Amino acid sequence: MRSGDSGGRATFHFCPECGATVHYTVAGREESVAVPVGAFADPAFPAPTFSVYETRMHRWVRLPDGIEHMD
Repeated sequence: MRSGDSGGRATFHFCPECGATVHYTVAGREESVAVPVGAFADPAFPAPTFSVYETRMHRWVRLPDGIEHMD
């Protein structure tokens, strides 16, 4: 379990072979499961539709047009 900047807590689940994050849940929103897009090796995987933590993304990252942004 990790605490975010706002104090919210998330429980992460990792691959037992490589240690990569497979999915996580956020306290208070357990009905939703977040899966990092990097967990998929399929190049045809659909682009994200919702973005969070944009202040932390690398300068070279470009988000798709029309994506929803979390303030």
